Amino acid sequence: MVLDKALIFLSVPHLRERDVAQMEHLRELVAGGEIAELTPTFPCVTCPVQANMLTGTLPRKHGVIANGFFWREKRQVEMWTSPVDCFDQPLIWQRLRECSSPRRSAIWFAQHIKGADADLVCTPAPVHHPDGSETPWCYTRPAELYGQLRERLGDFPLHHYWGPLAGVPASQWIVDSAILAAGQFRPDFFYIYFPLLDYAAQRSGPDSPEAYSALAEADKLIGRLAEGMRSVYGDQIIWLIAGEYVITPVASACFPNRILREEGYLSVIKRDDGEYVDWERSRAFTLVDHQVAHLFVLDGQAETVSRLAEIFRHQPEIERVLTRADLPAWGLDHPRSGELILVAQPTCWFAYYWWEDDELAPSFARKVDIHNKPGYDPLELFWDRAAGGVPLQPELIRGSHGAPAEDPSQRTVVLISEPAHLPEKPLADVDMFEVIVRLCRLS
Repeated sequence: MVLDKALIFLSVPHLRERDVAQMEHLRELVAGGEIAELTPTFPCVTCPVQANMLTGTLPRKHGVIANGFFWREKRQVEMWTSPVDCFDQPLIWQRLRECSSPRRSAIWFAQHIKGADADLVCTPAPVHHPDGSETPWCYTRPAELYGQLRERLGDFPLHHYWGPLAGVPASQWIVDSAILAAGQFRPDFFYIYFPLLDYAAQRSGPDSPEAYSALAEADKLIGRLAEGMRSVYGDQIIWLIAGEYVITPVASACFPNRILREEGYLSVIKRDDGEYVDWERSRAFTLVDHQVAHLFVLDGQAETVSRLAEIFRHQPEIERVLTRADLPAWGLDHPRSGELILVAQPTCWFAYYWWEDDELAPSFARKVDIHNKPGYDPLELFWDRAAGGVPLQPELIRGSHGAPAEDPSQRTVVLISEPAHLPEKPLADVDMFEVIVRLCRLS
């Protein structure tokens, strides 16, 4: 069976099956194909879920255990910046080169792809200057591609990709640049990350008027993408769309680093611009990530692990505490994982704060500064005009994700424009790898 078609794969956070009924362009795109429920693998956050799809393996093998890493030897947190060599497993474009007819791959805005050797790559890589300012830029392969895209579309609108202005312009640039690249290079497989639904659902809640407005905007952009790709490939396209995770309502935050400080395990240094973690004196630290937190025991003592597990099991905002013995069952038994992993209650999320008095918050707390904050901060989606910065009000957040997708409401969806290609079994994010490989072998 030979299909001889390009495969375009959209990776879309917070895409639910019930939303598809309201998306005219998406329904038209996959009419006559298949739809199935898709379960994201814990932790249900961006980087691990994308890594599951791109490698066909779980974090125990690919090593992407969160949206950031804590490098124990350096006692340093790295959020959102790690290049492609953080993967411990081969990636989808490398597998597609091994097909009997090697496939050219384009990877657009996936996480951790700076330095990737796919045929075409585009991902944000702003230039940071000593004064704290930055110049919008993208890492592309070939290197000159960003300059070509920039001439046609202008700079990638980084401030609309994340932060208080996050919204349509960034996703529109992603769509338009993908169409231009397809027209120039005609890749056989095109991966496109489509982030638009993520923002309003976190800010205002997954079923808020703002979230449904974003859904309508996303559908328009999908229609724009479909029209542009048809101008390149005609009808010789298979569309594959998968949700990454589902955002669920939350009402409050939990502060595990404050708990560590209260219990004497986390120490701080007071500087002119606030309190910072004292890495030399601290015995434990928590890397927070939406509804998941990796707790790292810095003193290496088994009794510290046991004591902290007991402390956190008694915190009302925490649903479960996973020890190293529990991690194989979750596919998280990798050296980069914490000694403990905390899971928040369904209506709660984890904030990285360790200070009790907001007057002592470090200077980066009020900035949109995703690379320097030692944990994910959804409050960067807001702006406090009076204070001229990010508000320190965790109660503003109305949606989060990351906890195990054990309830049907936490499951997302996969759609394909051709029939009889999805396996007849419950599908997880990790299964998308083999679905893509099988389709490309047929193409």
